[in-house]
Amino acid sequence: MKPFLRARLERYAVRLSELDFLLSREDIMRDMSQFLVLSREHSDVAQLVSRYQRYQQRESDLAAAQALQMDSADDVDMAEMAQEEITSAEAELAQLHAELQRMLLPKDPDDARNAFVEIRAGTGGDESALFAGDLLRMYARYCERRGWKTEIISESPSELGGYKEVVLRVAGQDSNVASGSGVYGALKFESGGHRVQRVPVTETQGRIHTSACTVAVLPEPDEHEAIKINPADLRIDTYRASGAGGQHINKTDSAVRITHIPTGIVAECQDGRSQHSNKAQALKVLTARIQEKDRSERAAKDAAERKSLIGSGDRSDRIRTYNFPQGRLTDHRINLTLYKLLAIMEGELDDVVQALQAYEAAQQLAELEVAGA
Repeated sequence: MKPFLRARLERYAVRLSELDFLLSREDIMRDMSQFLVLSREHSDVAQLVSRYQRYQQRESDLAAAQALQMDSADDVDMAEMAQEEITSAEAELAQLHAELQRMLLPKDPDDARNAFVEIRAGTGGDESALFAGDLLRMYARYCERRGWKTEIISESPSELGGYKEVVLRVAGQDSNVASGSGVYGALKFESGGHRVQRVPVTETQGRIHTSACTVAVLPEPDEHEAIKINPADLRIDTYRASGAGGQHINKTDSAVRITHIPTGIVAECQDGRSQHSNKAQALKVLTARIQEKDRSERAAKDAAERKSLIGSGDRSDRIRTYNFPQGRLTDHRINLTLYKLLAIMEGELDDVVQALQAYEAAQQLAELEVAGA
């Protein structure tokens, strides 16, 4: 184990002793809010220290087994027993080391949230809109595989199929943020520009065209932690919804469009059957977009100090290319190339998501090492 990791773990062991003392004080026990905060920290730190103590124990076991093996050169049975212990200890140490590394990485509190996935057609006209529809289907299939629920919040269909713009809400099996649905943590790497190379259905000469869509993934705000929006800053318009939905959707002005006047940010919802439910959903999307704007502005200020995984925050950044003639997907951020494009378009995104999560973990670990140097 690298010295900087061991040093951090030793500090957590000291912190656990401090928390034990604090939680035993009567004044802390009487202050319920402070007691709960310290109790949650104690639970997290205790779990980490427990794994570290096990790691130290297995280190000791390994050293003892290695010493026994050296002293048992003439005793075959004893040497074999020592070798078995060495093999067992080394395997468990490797597993514990990986767990401790993962537990030490900074946690993004938004990773556990549900998410909104916004897909917009870009350059390429009708072909771009068709590709937006393909991306929507890909994400829907991936979510289905994960057991997540999806619902279209708003959509702007194109004439030949596909979408000029579509917003999808994704909710985990447990919508309770505290329980951690993990939706945003898996989908957040999709933000950016997605480029497609293929022969469009509208192409009569068989030529390959290049089109693009942009994707933005926003964490769904927690109602208790969401920013407060002044109602006076909102303009709310209602209109008659269009598109699929049966007879009801065209009979009433149930669709809602909300504009945040200070920023000009707009959100709309037409999926629900009542104006009330559409307004509530549109407010959630609006809040998420405002919070993402604040997040992007903060990230831009910190860009000189810390490189962001998804680039500068500019949604036009090209992060991925889908090359259909070669059956190839390339993620340019981590130089990942997979020749299983058709399977990926059917929702088999696990290889891509896991590679991006591993890259982020490696970046965080490198930052920890620099900070600990």
